[in-house]
Amino acid sequence: MINPVYTAKASASGGRNGKVKSSDGILDFEVRVPKEMGGQGGAYTNPEQLFAAGYAACFDSALNMVIRQAKVKTGTTAVAAEVGIGSNQEGGFGLAVTLKVSVPEVSQEQAEELVNKAHQVCPYSNATRNNIDVVLEVSTEELSVA
Repeated sequence: MINPVYTAKASASGGRNGKVKSSDGILDFEVRVPKEMGGQGGAYTNPEQLFAAGYAACFDSALNMVIRQAKVKTGTTAVAAEVGIGSNQEGGFGLAVTLKVSVPEVSQEQAEELVNKAHQVCPYSNATRNNIDVVLEVSTEELSVA
């Protein structure tokens, strides 16, 4: 068990063609099924995008904590998360994640070591471990974040 220092609260209605809202009102928008899944698409977000954004931000934060603790000098790190959804073998749906992680100004070996340590402490990584496939792609090149 953990002793939470912060608890995020959000609600949804209407499922994938509905609305999501955080308790503080900062998030307050409609979600839609993407075209690739048979929806109309358009200028709306979806649960996979929200998960990808949260995982990317959380992992980059964990990575920077690991870097500080190791007292390593790097360039500015960046994480791009790709979250895929598809049918699983049980007849339901599952997720797969690829994290493209950039740790500039260190060797490839050191970058991989730092990323693997971050993967052990990141709350999203801990929540998904042994539940969904997470692939780590580590680079020492600058990663442009859109």
